[in-house]
Amino acid sequence: MTASKDSIDSSENDINLEEFETKHRDGTWLTRFVFALSIFLAVAHIYINTIGTLPELRISAFHFAGFGALCALLIPANPKWRDSKIALFFDILIVLALIGMVLYIVFFEDALYARGVTFDTSDWIVSSIAVLLSLELIRRTSGWFIPFLILVALTYVVLWGKWIGGPFSFPGLSLETLLYRSFFSTDGMFGSISRISWSFVFMFILFGAFLVKSGAGDFIIALARSLASKMIGGPGFVAVLGSGLMGSVSGSSVANTVSTGVITIPLMRKAGFPARFAAGIEAAASTGGQLMPPIMGAGAFIMASYTQVSYVTIIGVATIPAILYFLSVGFFVRVEAKRQNVTSVEEDGPPISQVLKEGWHNILPLAVLVTLLVQGFTPTYAAGLGILAVIVSSWLSKSHKMGPVAILDAMAQGAKNMSTTAVLLIGIGLVVNVISTTGVGNTFSIMISDWAGGSLFLTLVLVAIASLVLGMGLPVTASYIVLGTLSAPAIFNLIAESQLLEMMSSGNLPQAATAVFMLVDPGAIAQLAQGMPMEQAAALLAQVPADFKGMLMDQALGANNVAMILVTAHMIIFWLSQDSNVTPPVCLTAFAAAAIAKTPPMRTGMMAWKLAKGLYIVPLLMAYTPLIGGDTETLIRLTLFAIFGLYALVAAMEGYLEDKLSIPARILALAASVLMLWPYFDIWLQIVGLVIFLVIFIIGNRSYAKSNALTAS
Repeated sequence: MTASKDSIDSSENDINLEEFETKHRDGTWLTRFVFALSIFLAVAHIYINTIGTLPELRISAFHFAGFGALCALLIPANPKWRDSKIALFFDILIVLALIGMVLYIVFFEDALYARGVTFDTSDWIVSSIAVLLSLELIRRTSGWFIPFLILVALTYVVLWGKWIGGPFSFPGLSLETLLYRSFFSTDGMFGSISRISWSFVFMFILFGAFLVKSGAGDFIIALARSLASKMIGGPGFVAVLGSGLMGSVSGSSVANTVSTGVITIPLMRKAGFPARFAAGIEAAASTGGQLMPPIMGAGAFIMASYTQVSYVTIIGVATIPAILYFLSVGFFVRVEAKRQNVTSVEEDGPPISQVLKEGWHNILPLAVLVTLLVQGFTPTYAAGLGILAVIVSSWLSKSHKMGPVAILDAMAQGAKNMSTTAVLLIGIGLVVNVISTTGVGNTFSIMISDWAGGSLFLTLVLVAIASLVLGMGLPVTASYIVLGTLSAPAIFNLIAESQLLEMMSSGNLPQAATAVFMLVDPGAIAQLAQGMPMEQAAALLAQVPADFKGMLMDQALGANNVAMILVTAHMIIFWLSQDSNVTPPVCLTAFAAAAIAKTPPMRTGMMAWKLAKGLYIVPLLMAYTPLIGGDTETLIRLTLFAIFGLYALVAAMEGYLEDKLSIPARILALAASVLMLWPYFDIWLQIVGLVIFLVIFIIGNRSYAKSNALTAS
């Protein structure tokens, strides 16, 4: 198996391990050492996440040192120096420096506090080298942009922040304070992002590596082919289903594209889909892999940390939006299949009974994982038992029984897959520390609100543009962390205030919440009970002091609803952060698919961008409807109308449904889509939109059937 086909990585900068695997078979001392180090890191992290009770700072330092050493030995400082002995010498120096950094924290951290947190020479040297090592390792794995961003952030705190005027002016901190917060405290490199990395992210990446080693990846592709083979445009749906199922345990859109695309793109081309469309579908579907629970490219874990909402709740509310996204991509497949007259390709899909008979045991680990999560066990505990379930279930397989060698290989693969993600998340912790220390996040949120004039829609547009720009240099997870820190408060406030204003204008404000307005305008209390015009409600709300708005929202909206609004804000940002995968000029997922399909990369990127329109439509539904956190009846209604609304939108965009649509029919399809998707229309207008779309569909189906009959005769 090659690394490009079988590796699962939550980073967008996957390590190409093909050369490593070749050297491993040759048995060189370096590859043997890397293999042993990978296994050691896997075992150590399993111990840390199950029965270990070490201080978090020391765990984070060990996490950085271990995976930093892997990166140093696996990824050369320059590809041209891969075989250079001098380069290897410097790589070994980096490894020794990382080991020394961990030992320094273990043995000399207490001495720093005994001196009253006053640096001596060794503190200066070790903390400075640690930050520089972080920059170098990230440069190797992700290029120059992220180290440059970190340097800009760090120098802003100590140097040029006091030179600029306006809201972003910052008086500055001493370099000693900055290095202390960056290295010794739990706010910088070894803060909450690092904790998420060595716990949740690592355990689930290791779980994914075990799944792949046990043959689950082959089972997923076979299952997708069997389910989609008899559908119109079957190979296209294989890409959608396969990428969605693979993404549910992977989380890397690039790795997803490479692992499934080598199978699905040739299948689509063989069936009659244009090459650029086939590559675009694979890129769009693989991008959705980071939206599909349970892993979501590490986003679910970070979101749970930011919002203080349980991981199980996060993946629960993320499921319906993810399904809507994959359906939107599937609608493009069906429409194009109708246009190109692509029918089912039954010989390409094994019978589902055969697939389940041979691979049903691959479902057991996922069932164990989900059951444990639902029962309230921690994600790390569930992932640990899930790994054991993978091993046990593999013994039911005829061809993928996992013995000691396979288990060690899976451990090593999981650790290597984690290495780039670990150093990236730890480095991004430096940026997050600067944002929280300086208050730039609150300032940025206020500025977004001012630029958008209080408009939620314009705010989302600005965040989407910012995510696209950041995504040109940052992987998706890092882009979400930075944007979530900067702009989530703005989106949260706008959504919460819009709901609060509706309650004030309708007279449904709870009695406890009206007491807050006694501080602003006691005479408005009686009018609030009856309801007031929206403009007057907005003016009254604007007078509430900022310190009391949080209490007002909790009392008016309820703590659970407020938590769901916060999750909604972060989920929107997480979704918008994905657009850099499929949006030119930098769209790594589309470029990876183009390489397989042998199509022009930029034109493939434009195709993928068109096919991934769900990335923008579904976040709008999140913002304006209770798609996240709504009651069961509301969710069913929203989901059903959203499905047909997305289908109508695809038909309007493509000018094709069951047959070619005339200009009036396209306009009607667009109108039907707006009626079903626009949140401010009541259910009767949504029903009207649904009827219009069904009429267009039925007429087009009859037209398609007649044209086929004429062709056959």
